[in-house]
Amino acid sequence: MSETGVVSAARRREVIDALRRGTVPQAGLDLLAVGLDRFAGSLDDELATVAKGGAAFHAIRGDYGAGKTFFARWLGERAKRAGLAVTEIQISDTETPLHRLETVYRRLTERLTIATHPASALRPVIDLWFYTLEEEILDTGEIADDDAEGLARAVEELMEERLAVVARATPAFAAALRGYRRARSAGDTATAEALIAWIGGQKSVAASARRAAGVRGDLDHFAALGFLQGLLTVLRDGGHPGLLVVLDEIETLQRVRGDVRERGLNALRQLLDEIDGGRFPGLFLVITGTPAFFDGQQGAQRLPPLAQRLATDFTTDPRFDSPRAVQLRLTGFDLPRLGELGRRVRDLYASASRHPGRITSTVDDAYIAELATAVTGGLGGQVGVAPRVFLRKLVADVLDRVEQFDDFDPRRDYALTISANELNEPERSAAAASAGDVDLDLP
Repeated sequence: MSETGVVSAARRREVIDALRRGTVPQAGLDLLAVGLDRFAGSLDDELATVAKGGAAFHAIRGDYGAGKTFFARWLGERAKRAGLAVTEIQISDTETPLHRLETVYRRLTERLTIATHPASALRPVIDLWFYTLEEEILDTGEIADDDAEGLARAVEELMEERLAVVARATPAFAAALRGYRRARSAGDTATAEALIAWIGGQKSVAASARRAAGVRGDLDHFAALGFLQGLLTVLRDGGHPGLLVVLDEIETLQRVRGDVRERGLNALRQLLDEIDGGRFPGLFLVITGTPAFFDGQQGAQRLPPLAQRLATDFTTDPRFDSPRAVQLRLTGFDLPRLGELGRRVRDLYASASRHPGRITSTVDDAYIAELATAVTGGLGGQVGVAPRVFLRKLVADVLDRVEQFDDFDPRRDYALTISANELNEPERSAAAASAGDVDLDLP
């Protein structure tokens, strides 16, 4: 079922538990990736290019329910397997406005993950970088293992060398790293922690810590790109050859004030220009948005240079879409795909069951198709909004009961009920034709 053919108990449990709660699993998404095979080869090639010092960009388009967030996290798992770091940022007009790149950078570092650290990986990444520099120097044999002062000087010299390009435009990044290492070596934990926070773009860092490193103020819009450039250098030297950055729900730009929208679109154009200009080796930028954002006058079309960069021909049948195009179109689920997804989950569940034969015979392919049809019917026939509810019902209401009760037969003992209070807003809108609870008798 997985790409390796083996599914660990931990991965299986994490996926099933998330589906039972009605959430997208944080890992193991390859087990649920229905219909994404056509993108895999091309994206893996681009991940390999990024890992060798290149850069890449894609825009993922699709309506609600098409699986944009799932796609981004699935790609994130592939990126981590290739050694890259990953960060996912939800664009929001209040929490993370795109035109404030200093805020985007702060969210980037807050959500930075690597394979060994699933959250808040900035400090481990920086510590690993310094350790790598130390090992590189010691391997030359020019500095003795017990020469702490000599090693410290050599590390700072090598650090300045590696960050020379960054320091020319943003000297504060290197200064803060130098101050962090000195504070850590001196056992000044408070200053070290404060400087890590400052490097991560956090506000209101203690003035004493900033003075110790010789930096002033907070990170601003103009320095944010320099800090991103520095972070890519630190990642690469520390054994993570690239960074996948996902800017999710970029369509929120359509709902903000006109001048804010213009600045947000221009910030995106600036990022793409810098990527094309070679400023960010090792960066893979992905944005997700609805077709209205890419095609409408309140979105990308409002800034012609950006619209030209994103232009992609979608006049042909979706099955002829190129996985190498700037925009990748997700067409969402139909009933056959929803059924395939249900069968994958059923088989994953059965593989850890005490009664695998009973699971697969009682919840057979025909029943899964019936359940998929019934859930979709309860959501106004909109298959695109059905996967979350369908999988939650399948796991929590059907598979768990078949596992726990020997005489439970879902065709006889279970009547599907979809309550308004268990739906999110798009699902509730799809089910708006029905008042209150929807009782659906399965055949």
